[in-house]
Amino acid sequence: MSRKSTRSRSTFSTAHSVASLGRPQRPGAVRLLAVAVAVTATACALTYAVPAQAADAAEPVVSRGVTIPDFYNPPTEPPPANGALIRQEPLPLGLAIPGLDGRPMPGTATRLMYGSTDSNGRPVAVTGAYIEPSAAWKRGGPRPLVAVAAGTMGQGDQCAPSMALQYPLTLNGETVSVGYEALAIYRLLSAGTAVVVTDYVGLGATDRLHTYVNRVDEGHALLDAARAAHAVPGASITPESRTGLYGYSQGGGASAAAAELQPSYAPDVELAGTYSGAPPADLTAVMKGIDGSALAGALAWSINGFAQADPDVRNVVEANINAAGKAALKDASTMCVGDAILGYGFAKSAKWTNSGKSIGDVIAAEPRAQAALDRQRIGNLKPAGPVRLATGVQDDIVPHGQARKLAVDWCRKGADVTYDAIILPNLGDKLLTNHVAPLITDQGDAISWLTDRLAGRAATSNCWSMPVQP
Repeated sequence: MSRKSTRSRSTFSTAHSVASLGRPQRPGAVRLLAVAVAVTATACALTYAVPAQAADAAEPVVSRGVTIPDFYNPPTEPPPANGALIRQEPLPLGLAIPGLDGRPMPGTATRLMYGSTDSNGRPVAVTGAYIEPSAAWKRGGPRPLVAVAAGTMGQGDQCAPSMALQYPLTLNGETVSVGYEALAIYRLLSAGTAVVVTDYVGLGATDRLHTYVNRVDEGHALLDAARAAHAVPGASITPESRTGLYGYSQGGGASAAAAELQPSYAPDVELAGTYSGAPPADLTAVMKGIDGSALAGALAWSINGFAQADPDVRNVVEANINAAGKAALKDASTMCVGDAILGYGFAKSAKWTNSGKSIGDVIAAEPRAQAALDRQRIGNLKPAGPVRLATGVQDDIVPHGQARKLAVDWCRKGADVTYDAIILPNLGDKLLTNHVAPLITDQGDAISWLTDRLAGRAATSNCWSMPVQP
């Protein structure tokens, strides 16, 4: 039985009403499976999470047929200092080949658990992975480090990015998970940079639900992953190694949030550069973008996470979500992206509320809940170091307008911003295609820009051009 999926873990802490509802069956899921695998190979968007109760240490965790390794069970005592290693073990890479020198290519991976601090100021254990590259860094200075924030993987523990590195495709009849971030990670490794990947708060680690798009949780987890990398036995990075951040979609929001939080939270993690692609900076706008889209199930992850972290949102959810919505929230809490597309693709959140209004409209009508959402906005702080912000002008999942506004906000604060509006044709409304295409087409330029920063080359801000940029 699953520690997260079968223990009491309701979105609504008082009545535990979600936990009492069964998972709805979807007979057409098999017919859509091939489509889901193709889309999830590159899909990444945004999401959130809920309050889960502490698990019994002796009970194995099984999430949608996938047994979560005991490594991911946090210790009962509070984690140590932020970024301190709690434990580590070898992590076999699912996509690797033996090199001529006997070392695996593209590198040797280590699974990590490390300490961080969540958005409520409490210590939390976070998992992830460090990869020591086989390729040499040839651009001068010590080998640099890139902390990678993954795009949306889901809310089930089986979706964790570190598990996806070991199992690039999970397809067992109950869940569909694709490790699409491997392409960017392996490209960074081939350039000779060390890579550390965070699983975020509650994704993988079995003590709570993943707090999807919580900017503080994500930013802290990413910065603490960079700290933890330096403690990995055998790591070739040094205290003088430059550090960069990389992320697209959910990951773009996480890297953007980390760049903003670095001066106050992790001044010891000096940032040479940050890539933020398609960042969900304004969650009010993003919720409208994903409602009714192929990734509409992400709304359930959002509400789960909001309710876990903030009692004002939890109270609004308890009062406004109907039985169908509660069932959807529980069902989605163990899903990966592929499952969400199969189960809730193009769903309208108005069907989940008592009033028939969308979840976005329900929250907008409740000042305290809207205030909680507003506190998640990225752009109120100046990011540390140079930032490259890319956004597809046709993106209708993580809307282009709110990402562009983030660039404007940062420029007004005097930040060093390289803004890139990616102009592509409209590839289909609400299908994820307009969101995924820039991830693929911009990846080479994004990695080239970041490795230039890690090599010590100065960035050139183009804030001056914002008035004429799309």
